[in-house]
Amino acid sequence: MKLLLIGHGYLGQAIAHQFRAHQWQVTPVSLSGDHGSLACDVADPHAVASLPPADFIIHCAASGRGGAEAYQRVYVDGCRHLITTFPGTPLLFTSSSSVYAQTDGSTVTETSPTTPDQATGRLLLQAEQLTLAAGGIVTRLSGIYGPGRSAILRKLFTATASIEEDGHRILNQIHRDDAARAILHLATQRPLPSGQIYNVSDSTPLTQLACYTQLCQLFALPLPPRGPRDLLRKRGWTHKQVSNQKLRHSGWQPHYPSLLAAAPDIAPSILP
Repeated sequence: MKLLLIGHGYLGQAIAHQFRAHQWQVTPVSLSGDHGSLACDVADPHAVASLPPADFIIHCAASGRGGAEAYQRVYVDGCRHLITTFPGTPLLFTSSSSVYAQTDGSTVTETSPTTPDQATGRLLLQAEQLTLAAGGIVTRLSGIYGPGRSAILRKLFTATASIEEDGHRILNQIHRDDAARAILHLATQRPLPSGQIYNVSDSTPLTQLACYTQLCQLFALPLPPRGPRDLLRKRGWTHKQVSNQKLRHSGWQPHYPSLLAAAPDIAPSILP
């Protein structure tokens, strides 16, 4: 089986590893062409037309920390050009749980309302709609962490963390490798779950206070101070519990049910 992998960064490289381990032939694609990938700007239809055909396409490219214009180009235009260029080839688009704008602490499933108040979230929804209309699969990923990457641990270890107000805001996370395994799981289902949305999140949403309290106990560190809400978050300030029940019922289980379970393994790669 041949995989065309759009995006070869932190998550994309883990996806490539998982698929190759299961005997897939992977063609990675990135804007820069780094790390052995093909260089291609998916916002350019002529560049997309030059890509090789495949049995399955995954779009997990990053926006390069850009704003709405970058989201339009990479996600909306990128999905449209892939669908147009490779009609009939299944597409899996990695979206974000930030499309859920709930602030009441409620549990959100794939059928919950999606009304993001940020332009970036609305553009992700447009890319999702294109993918679903073409019979593709959408995965909504929670905050990705893993080896060398965890904003929570980095802030804790550098004493720059703060607990927002009373610490009740819920954190939804997913280990990079568990996300890659979930994507492989969905791509190899038969029949394919065409036109379906799946939340990709671990099994233990934690309040910010509970998360930092338990991490501080684990690493013998003082609890971070209290501070105001971070209302400048790129994808908006939300407070919800992302349910992974649909994905688990399909046969996937996270190796790391929470950040707390993974923290001892990844801490050495994050310590300053």
